[in-house]
Amino acid sequence: MERERRRTPRYMFFASAELLDEKSDVRIATRVSELSRNGCYLDMMNPFPTHTVVRVKIWTEENVMIETKACVVYSQTNRGAGLAFVDLDPKYVPQLEKWLAKAEKES
Repeated sequence: MERERRRTPRYMFFASAELLDEKSDVRIATRVSELSRNGCYLDMMNPFPTHTVVRVKIWTEENVMIETKACVVYSQTNRGAGLAFVDLDPKYVPQLEKWLAKAEKES
């Protein structure tokens, strides 16, 4: 059995997202299906390759948003990608914590 490597719990969380690969200027609209303090999982058919650095915007139906740089930790063709947040701006932490608290209650 593989050992859990996540530093923080990951919860089911549904929101819209947009990825931007700044090197190629490619944008992908996608959906978040899981969220943690350090990253998220995005459902998408053609994810960026592992180690790609992207900007990710995540927003909910209430139009509340966070934006940060992230790195693709793993990529699964026709399924999605796991991202690790990089340099999350402290101004977004309270919103992320609210989303996580709500997701934890609903799990």
